[in-house]
Amino acid sequence: MREGARLRLDYSARSLWRVDRVIEEIRREDTPYPAMESVLRGFGAYAGEVIVRAGGAEWWATGGERWIRTRDGLLWDPIEEARRCFGGHGSLRLLCRDAIQGRRAGR
Repeated sequence: MREGARLRLDYSARSLWRVDRVIEEIRREDTPYPAMESVLRGFGAYAGEVIVRAGGAEWWATGGERWIRTRDGLLWDPIEEARRCFGGHGSLRLLCRDAIQGRRAGR
C-alpha cells in the first residue's frame, strides 16, 4: 500500500494526516466503495497500529471484529473510522489524537 499510494508512512500520528488526505482525494474521484474496501481496512489497521505504538494501547478482538483498547479501557474502531473518512465524516488523525489523549468525543 505504501508504494502504490506513494505515501511515507512511519507509524507517527502525523502520518495519519497524509492518510486522511489520500482518502479524501480518492473519495472526490467518486471511487466506488467496493473498490476501496480492502484499502480502507488497511488504512484503518495502520491507524490502529499508530495508536498502539504511540499510546500504549493494544489490539483487542471479539466476534471477528478488531478494536483498539487504550490504557483507560476505551475501545476504538479505526477500521470503521477509515470507512467514515471515505464517507466524508471521519478523520484517522483525530481518532488517533482522541484515543491517545483519552477523549471520547462523540465516537
